[in-house]
Amino acid sequence: MKLKYIKLFMLSVTVVVAMSACKKEVKPSTAIDDQSALTNAGDIETATIGTYAVLRDATYIRSAHFLTEYQSDNVAQGQPSSDDLSRCYRYTHIPTGTHGANFWKQAYFVTVAANKIIAAIPDASTADLRQLKGENLFLRAMMEFNLVRVFGRPYIQGNGANPGVPVLKEGITDDTPARKSVKEVYDAVLADLLKAADLMTVSKSDIFASKEVAYALLSRVYLNMGDNANSIKYANLVIASGRYKLLQGSDYQNYFTVTPEANAETIFAVRYMKTEDQGFGAIGSMYYSGTPGSLSTPGSQGSTGYGEIYASQQYVAELDKNPSDLRHSFIAPYKINGILQYNSKLSPAAPMYYVTKYSLQEGVVNLSSPVYLRFAEMYLNRAEANAKLGNAQAALDDVNLIRTRAGIPALTLAGIAGSGKSALDVVLEERRLEFAFEGQRAYDLFRNNKPMVRNYPGTHALNNTPNTIITQTIQPTDARVIFFVPQYEIDNNKNLTQNP
Repeated sequence: MKLKYIKLFMLSVTVVVAMSACKKEVKPSTAIDDQSALTNAGDIETATIGTYAVLRDATYIRSAHFLTEYQSDNVAQGQPSSDDLSRCYRYTHIPTGTHGANFWKQAYFVTVAANKIIAAIPDASTADLRQLKGENLFLRAMMEFNLVRVFGRPYIQGNGANPGVPVLKEGITDDTPARKSVKEVYDAVLADLLKAADLMTVSKSDIFASKEVAYALLSRVYLNMGDNANSIKYANLVIASGRYKLLQGSDYQNYFTVTPEANAETIFAVRYMKTEDQGFGAIGSMYYSGTPGSLSTPGSQGSTGYGEIYASQQYVAELDKNPSDLRHSFIAPYKINGILQYNSKLSPAAPMYYVTKYSLQEGVVNLSSPVYLRFAEMYLNRAEANAKLGNAQAALDDVNLIRTRAGIPALTLAGIAGSGKSALDVVLEERRLEFAFEGQRAYDLFRNNKPMVRNYPGTHALNNTPNTIITQTIQPTDARVIFFVPQYEIDNNKNLTQNP
């Protein structure tokens, strides 16, 4: 097994090095520029591994995290930063934002690389080649879905009629593609995922795409479209596959410290090995700083990471409603002599609740393999869809499965009715607790036409006058819930339009 992963790693490094020479081009490219080079299974597998490797590039995975998670009410920025991530957090976007540009460029880099492989493999090929074609279709769909959520308005607004992003297909050479509508992008994503699921018959580890990985993303995509029946259908297919299970007890508490291949709950993750530790450039560096010489003891800022993005006071208060909740394991309050520390670079100061979901993999303080899809989501996708279809008890059954795993009391229909909540309310509350810091919260709220309300210390207060006003409310219809199309793309493509 070890030799296999060493081989994959060396292949990915070789391809990524070749790719890096192409990154200065305005259009994305791929390592194998000549279509005739993709003539045998070995070349195609090597190129596919190289495409996966691009996901690990900080200009994709790190920027994607800032663009998605930093919009949420689960995080608090404890101090101003010169990095563009501050604008992601504060909803003060600009067309020349660094992380939006990084994310756009790398996503299309992956798309073009995948297109060359997709075009090279006939549908009637061998099972191994069909598998590789399916994996590249999945990667293209993943890129397009991530792009349309960042740069296109929620599907429910106008039923997908708003501007989305360009859709690049194999065999089409258009240097100046226009934006498709959100609906057209979603349609393209669905077509790719459905075909990918049909082509993929090999069960690989969770760092590669497979039939069940495509099903899991289909469940998420349909949920964001408001197609609840299909969201349930594909969640059910993943659940019935028997490939995954919910981790329990200490295994769940240590979820993010083990490798994806050893994690029975992970469906798809972006794999980082020990040799790829990003140090202060890692996602986890923003969330955690440890005591020098210790991998698990919170310490002062700058010890092992920047430690300037915290779990929000609002999120921790929600978590603290159940002191036994195992999800406290993903929060590490920075204390000295038992006293919680505050980042005093703001007024009011922000409590320093470090987050560990992106730290301590294999005992390395800033190492993590970001999880994109996991099994718990299938139950909570199904719960949300059932709540919207009026199947309140079915929704509550899935919520209680997740609550029981977390070690907190189950809910009853009578109990939630007595509290004035709906089934959908409790589903969204559970999604918040379960998927905090995983880039889902803003989309959970906005697709359900709910505002983002931040009522806690953080640099979002700097948007207000005076700056001691800590409440920031972003309505789902606000222009700021999506980002500007990168200005360099607007300048180079006369057919692109800008977001308002």
